[in-house]
Amino acid sequence: MISLTDSQKIGMGLTGFGVFFLFFGMILFFDKALLAIGNILFVVGLAFVIGLERTFRFFFQKHKMKATSFFLGGVFIVLIGWPIIGVILEFYGFFLLFRGFFPVVVGFIRRIPVLGYLLNLPFISG
Repeated sequence: MISLTDSQKIGMGLTGFGVFFLFFGMILFFDKALLAIGNILFVVGLAFVIGLERTFRFFFQKHKMKATSFFLGGVFIVLIGWPIIGVILEFYGFFLLFRGFFPVVVGFIRRIPVLGYLLNLPFISG
């Protein structure tokens, strides 16, 4: 079991609430208030989980500046009131930022009994 500090536990909660508000805001036809709250909670929660310095180092690496500008630009556009355009920019930036983690996630999911079977089907496994 991984031991978490109190600030990391708070960060997990904030990140979870952020994801919930983002999901709920999209379900309610891109409600800009819920999306804005979700964005703020997600970014603050991420800073609590991995630390403020590591968060800045992650987002502002030279080879990730394009991804960071799309992600944070999307957050800003949601905050000023254009939720659909902002969410599209955020998703693109999120994909660019975390694309290195996707193979790890797929490898983890392949070890889960039912989902692993589905991912190992011939037309999906490639």
